[in-house]
Amino acid sequence: MGEQPPNGGRKVANRTKPESRLAMVRRARRINRELAGVYPYAHPELDFRNPFELLVATVLSAQTTDLRVNQTTPALFAAYPTPEDLAAAVPEEVEEIIRPTGFFRAKTTSLIGLSIGLRDRFGGEVPSRLEDLVSLPGVGRKTAFVVLGNAFGVPGITVDTHFGRLVRRWKWTEQEDPEKVEAEIAKIFPKSEWTMLSHRVIFHGRRICHARKPACGACPIAHLCPSYGEGETDPEKAAKLLKYEKGGQPGQRLDPPPDYPGRPAQPLAPAAREAG
Repeated sequence: MGEQPPNGGRKVANRTKPESRLAMVRRARRINRELAGVYPYAHPELDFRNPFELLVATVLSAQTTDLRVNQTTPALFAAYPTPEDLAAAVPEEVEEIIRPTGFFRAKTTSLIGLSIGLRDRFGGEVPSRLEDLVSLPGVGRKTAFVVLGNAFGVPGITVDTHFGRLVRRWKWTEQEDPEKVEAEIAKIFPKSEWTMLSHRVIFHGRRICHARKPACGACPIAHLCPSYGEGETDPEKAAKLLKYEKGGQPGQRLDPPPDYPGRPAQPLAPAAREAG
């Protein structure tokens, strides 16, 4: 038997006919709407209880997984629950706690530095303005938009590696620089959609549209994707590539939102904590 088309035989996007700007925008907005149906529970995949915890967790998430951050932060926040506490910390003691996240010396410098900034310049509170957040050590635009969107409800586009990869695959932009990607995508969607768009795209990139081998044959928006066929198109083989709740595996959060349909992640095993 021949290969089965995805999505019950729905036609995939035409990859040969030139697409107008208007057609691209309409397709992009339809992708966003359909992803909203696929991931109605999309959320930040870092565990946090307040803006300070989200800021710290986001800084720690560089060059590692959200899962490893979530497994590490309980001990960090138990020892240093406030910016004042972390600002006064002994660097070597912080390094030992966050070692499992990698680059622990540089991250410790950033965490203590931003905590000192919060203590001395912002009264121990995380600011809710982009220009203030990016003035803190270790805080760039991506980190700032994560905090603004999820702790303060301020719309922002989070251009991480997943987001950048997918919007280029979907031909929404050809830009590589995160700030240029952000600017171009901001022109396609209303500001009210920016934060949730970021979550949906990142969710899709982590679960289905992977970097090396996207699960094209199991993708619910394959019919809208001009890059369909870059990955595995056989539905059965593609289904085996799905990750997290789509693949029946635990998610990245130890304490996920109530509407998350998957299983919570597990705490860091003692052996992994010791090995770093």
